[in-house]
Amino acid sequence: MDDDSVYVGNAGVDGPAEGGWLLGHFLPPGDPRHSTDVEVKWGVHAAGEARSRWATDEQRTALLVLVSGGPFRLELPDRTVLLAEPGDYVVWGRGVDHSWYAERDSVLLAVRWPSLPGYRVAPPVRR
Repeated sequence: MDDDSVYVGNAGVDGPAEGGWLLGHFLPPGDPRHSTDVEVKWGVHAAGEARSRWATDEQRTALLVLVSGGPFRLELPDRTVLLAEPGDYVVWGRGVDHSWYAERDSVLLAVRWPSLPGYRVAPPVRR
């Protein structure tokens, strides 16, 4: 097996270098973590952190899973989803605007597909 086709890492160590993203188009071509099909994020958010701005005109489908901590609030145009217990998750599709707020320290796993350039936003803000 070609060693260049396997990457072994730690989400807590590797994630901060790319804003938590472990897999996606923004990693260099040739890196086993480069993908135009899917993005995976290990999100570590302190209590009081919020998305810097709403995601609008969304062109991807997303899955968000609470790994630890919480509650973590996903804000949608017509409702708020509260992820309160580890394992709670939400899926939303293309065209659904969203934002989020960490009520307490939280770790989440996010998966988005496809991986599209141009969706980076500023780091989270403290409210």
